[in-house]
Amino acid sequence: MDNLKRLWIHLSKRRQKQFGLLLILMIVSSISEVISLGAVLPFLGVLTAPEQIFQHPYMQPLISALDITRPNQLILPITITFVTAVLLAGIARLTLLYATTRLSFATGADISINIYRRTLYQNYAVHVARNSSEIINGIITKTNTVTNGILTPVLSLISAFILMIGIILALFSISILTALTALIGFGVLYWGVVHYTRQRLKKNSQCISTQSTIMIKSLQEGLGGIRDVLIDGSQQFYCKLYRNADLPLRRASGDNLFIGASPKYAMEALGMMLIAALAYVMTQQEGGMVTAIPVLGALALGAQRLLPILQQAYSSYSTIKGAKSSFEDILDLLGQSLPEYSNQPLPTPMIFEKEIKLKKISFRHTTNTPWILKNLDLRIRKGTCIGFIGTTGSGKSTLLDIVMGLLSPSSGDFFIDNQLVDDKNRRAWQMHIAHVPQNIYLSDNTVLENIAFGIPKNKINHQLVEKAAQQAQISKLINEWTDGYQTIVGEQGARLSGGQRQRIAIARALYKQANVLIFDEATSALDNETEQSVMKVIEGLGKDVTILIIAHRLTTLKNCDQIIRLGKSHLVETMDYKDVEN
Repeated sequence: MDNLKRLWIHLSKRRQKQFGLLLILMIVSSISEVISLGAVLPFLGVLTAPEQIFQHPYMQPLISALDITRPNQLILPITITFVTAVLLAGIARLTLLYATTRLSFATGADISINIYRRTLYQNYAVHVARNSSEIINGIITKTNTVTNGILTPVLSLISAFILMIGIILALFSISILTALTALIGFGVLYWGVVHYTRQRLKKNSQCISTQSTIMIKSLQEGLGGIRDVLIDGSQQFYCKLYRNADLPLRRASGDNLFIGASPKYAMEALGMMLIAALAYVMTQQEGGMVTAIPVLGALALGAQRLLPILQQAYSSYSTIKGAKSSFEDILDLLGQSLPEYSNQPLPTPMIFEKEIKLKKISFRHTTNTPWILKNLDLRIRKGTCIGFIGTTGSGKSTLLDIVMGLLSPSSGDFFIDNQLVDDKNRRAWQMHIAHVPQNIYLSDNTVLENIAFGIPKNKINHQLVEKAAQQAQISKLINEWTDGYQTIVGEQGARLSGGQRQRIAIARALYKQANVLIFDEATSALDNETEQSVMKVIEGLGKDVTILIIAHRLTTLKNCDQIIRLGKSHLVETMDYKDVEN
């Protein structure tokens, strides 16, 4: 119940109102079931003993209204009434099923996009600290599990409970003995099944939640590293890894399905035994078969309605139990906080006229990990080109991540023109920045869409794309391709060479027309001639553009205004290219 309350908080006001309307529909459907069941007794009574029904005090208003003079004349209106009641009950059940299904899956879609949105707005440090398989599994697989395993079953359970109360009340109005016999017999059996299977369902739920994440992880690793998999011949390893996760998951899912469906058959047998026993008892009493047939007919119809509802309720319960672990994981993802700017438009870029200043900057990922940067002071004048060198692990990329606002320093301050950069204005600072990383991400899309990354296709400035491609020294090559800028690059740019991918990434950065360009070994896959051409274009962008470069080759830094050497966790020295060369 607590988990459902946590979920309710994350639903929109519109969805909450729809659930309220659905509850009303459930009550209406229950009433229609009671009416259809209540119509059974007079229907069977008028067929077997019309005289008794004709003389019943409750029938006198109908008899007077229809001007009926003989008992046999009751058959047609009672039949029409019964058929109408059954038809309306069927329509109500069908409408309820449609509304329940649509609402549960619409809510599932809301949850999925909400998790995705909250995940995208998390700080870069959060993304670095966790495995993407868990997130992907949560957004896709576990969200579907919540839809099919929580939302739909909960609604079915509520509906079944309301209908169950209505049918039992109708049975009590027909025969107290009949109602008590059905209630006690069926109730005890289902209680025993629930008690026996509770722990198995819990264990299966944990297995499904854990193994589904491992499955996604094995798929990502096997397909993401397909080149190494093929070269190393490690297909069997990844197949085994997947199989070892897939088999337990499917066994647990199958076990839950069996647990949910199995009581049905015992209930059907028990229902037939109850009807047979009551038939024998009632035929031995006064009135014999004439009295027994209407009651038994009502009981049979009541059992026919009650048994599926009881099974629906139990099946819903077992499904909910089986999805509990995944549900808790989804609630944790929904609990990710959203920054204040998430509902705001893109800000106006921060004023940047003089310098970037880092004061006593220190950084480490956690309190248990070593310092990557410690007490670093740095000033970068606007319009300068700064190169960064140092051994692996000296903190070059981390330093640039701090400058880009991706990481917050563990201690120290970061200023733009003496204005402190914090959570409130970080986005405004990032509006100045374009970044070309060492590990380039290209989507399985066109060259055009990869250069204008993250921009709706109908809003792409084609002229600006072509200009950026020219500056990145790749426009000539693109124009030689049959499809030009509509060429599909493949997943992660698999259809392109390393140098081509890097030039598209550089074009992407130039397309943004940012005045702070950051290159993290972005030209490492380019030949010397192409690299020099690209760097010449970049350096010629104007004195309003600030360029920060981590270089693979020292020659890349040839025209930098300053070169900064980083040692282990701290700044070692500032120099020019001649000093580095020597």
